[in-house]
Amino acid sequence: MLKRIKIDTTKPRVSFTFNHQKLEGLEGEPVVVALLANGIRSVRRCTTTGEPRGLYCGIGHCYECRATVDGVNNVRSCLTPLKANMYIQTNLEWTEGEILR
Repeated sequence: MLKRIKIDTTKPRVSFTFNHQKLEGLEGEPVVVALLANGIRSVRRCTTTGEPRGLYCGIGHCYECRATVDGVNNVRSCLTPLKANMYIQTNLEWTEGEILR
């Protein structure tokens, strides 16, 4: 499991939801970092093969980390700062209760 090397104690912890699961992260960190810190490595599935996809380049060029954030589709989660009460979903429907790790 990936873990933060050092936690910034000046940033408040906020709750957010990923695929109906309540999680916590640090306000302002990229959404994909908050997911990784919670043990979630896959943000979506490939539309062609169905394989899990997640963080790849980390700078917004590859679009592998795109998700639906607060109802907006195809948001690059590596560039989107985490805010309190965000609702994040995969772009494709997953099996009920499935959380990819």
